[in-house]
Amino acid sequence: MQVLNFPAYDFRFKNTENKVYIFDVVRKKFVVLQPEEWVRQHVIHYLIFEKNYPLSLINVEKQLRVNNLKRRYDIVVFEPNGAIQILIECKAPEVSITQITFDQIARYNMQLQSEYLMVTNGLQHFYCKIDHKQEKYTFLENIPDFSR
Repeated sequence: MQVLNFPAYDFRFKNTENKVYIFDVVRKKFVVLQPEEWVRQHVIHYLIFEKNYPLSLINVEKQLRVNNLKRRYDIVVFEPNGAIQILIECKAPEVSITQITFDQIARYNMQLQSEYLMVTNGLQHFYCKIDHKQEKYTFLENIPDFSR
């Protein structure tokens, strides 16, 4: 797999039926290693090991409804009170981050009301803080570290 713009992490892999799997510490199971999954796993490890978010506050690939359509978010990070703090959209490294990507995460966030957004293809990362009252967002250098 391609080297990404994240620190190096130790991942667990297995080969079954000519497919490579990577262990997802959030879902507690091996999942097929696709380019987007490679990015997702790096983000999860980044949240845990660089930003100090507890594993218990991270959720991966859950369904939500957007305009009566079933969609899946990639990663959310909850606050200890259960509110969503960060919504993260992962794309494969060969997928360019475009306005369409931002529109997608904005639609999801209309439903989820996250305080921060992160969009990444593993090579480029974009971070925003959302002001829901004034319907504005501010680009940031990074997402905040976990704090109690």
